[in-house]
Amino acid sequence: MYIHNFEAFIVAITILTLTPGLDTALVIRNTSRAGLKDGCVTSFGICSGLFVHAMCSAIGVSAILAQSAYWFQVVKWVGAAYLIWLGFKSLKTLFSHQVDTMQVDSVHTSHHNFNVRRSLQEGFLSNVLNPKTAVFYLAFLPQFINPQHSAVLQSLFMAGLHFLIAMIWQCSVSGLLNKAKHLLKSVKFTRWMEGTTGSVLIALGVKLMIESR
Repeated sequence: MYIHNFEAFIVAITILTLTPGLDTALVIRNTSRAGLKDGCVTSFGICSGLFVHAMCSAIGVSAILAQSAYWFQVVKWVGAAYLIWLGFKSLKTLFSHQVDTMQVDSVHTSHHNFNVRRSLQEGFLSNVLNPKTAVFYLAFLPQFINPQHSAVLQSLFMAGLHFLIAMIWQCSVSGLLNKAKHLLKSVKFTRWMEGTTGSVLIALGVKLMIESR
């Protein structure tokens, strides 16, 4: 499967996956609720939702390509600008000393009965109904689409890679809950992640915008 700027895609999606957020918080909570199985199944539900966002993004890109190559470039410029904006937003948070740590203090250690359906549903709906993920996919995936090939297949392929990376990360967090909880509560660690993510997004956005032009 040909993906434009494949290496840049892998680096960016990996760093963004490692950044603490709603998905990681949900995995931590559910792991503490019913153990490793709960955390991993929740992660599977979360990652399955990525394909929904990828399909929506691909349908939009396909429709634009059918109309005009010019508008496809416009979409890429807008997407690149959005990535740069996200990067500046992260750096602004970093330098304003307003980094918020994830609230995991309320997570308790007692385990309740494990329910596969409940964990899948919570993870899937959390991802699919998250507007930030939807907007990010609409802006991010078109940067790596080759107009000469199927936008749907390429988007699903990239979602599949994201699925694997996110599953590995989230299941690792679930397996090392106590250590991960301490790390994610660290302001220093969170600030480092904000700075790294912001810098990568700005660099990637500028690179993609220049290439589009």
